[in-house]
Amino acid sequence: MAYLAHIDHRAAQPLANPLRAVPKPLPDAPAARFSLLEWSVIQLARVDGLSTLREPGRLARFFNWMVGLGGNPKLANPRLEALRRISVLSWHYGFSVPGDDVAEFIAAGFTPDQYELLVHSVRAAISAGPQRIH
Repeated sequence: MAYLAHIDHRAAQPLANPLRAVPKPLPDAPAARFSLLEWSVIQLARVDGLSTLREPGRLARFFNWMVGLGGNPKLANPRLEALRRISVLSWHYGFSVPGDDVAEFIAAGFTPDQYELLVHSVRAAISAGPQRIH
């Protein structure tokens, strides 16, 4: 019954990568950053629930139709949708995001440094309370 175990995401820390044991910045490598649009996607993902990451079932679609809810939280841009998905997971789980989701984020054109910047910013925002995450 390990799948029912509660994961305490507040105590999660990034895993040490033995290949990056001695980090040396490359002289021409740009620092990890996000555009203002990407920061707004990260901030808006704070209110998205985990249910927005999967397709609604027949019963959920019927209920939404009955009560007049019809919004689709998915973004049209696949790169921004990958950012929204990893942001929702990071707001809920911190560094405890499954590797497949991180791989999808990186496959969308982001870097591992951007993932770390994202999670560190989200954790700082959670610790600071309801503020901006810049």
